[in-house]
Amino acid sequence: MKLKRKSVSLHWEFMFTRSLFQTSDMLAQHRLLTEVTALIDAGVIRSTLGQHFGNINSGNLKRAHALLESDKARGKIVLEGFTG
Repeated sequence: MKLKRKSVSLHWEFMFTRSLFQTSDMLAQHRLLTEVTALIDAGVIRSTLGQHFGNINSGNLKRAHALLESDKARGKIVLEGFTG
């Protein structure tokens, strides 16, 4: 109700929808990502990567969380090595 009178809208976009739902145009996602990679490598656009903390473990997770709590984080914070 707090947003109702403010003409606010929220939009969600999931990058991997095509592969998740095995759509007929999945190859288009590959082409888009390849093109974006080339543009980043050429310096035409910049990545939103802020900090890369390496593999996920308790120490790196604590460091990433501390950065978020400091209100000084800029860009995306990356932890890798998640297993499903």
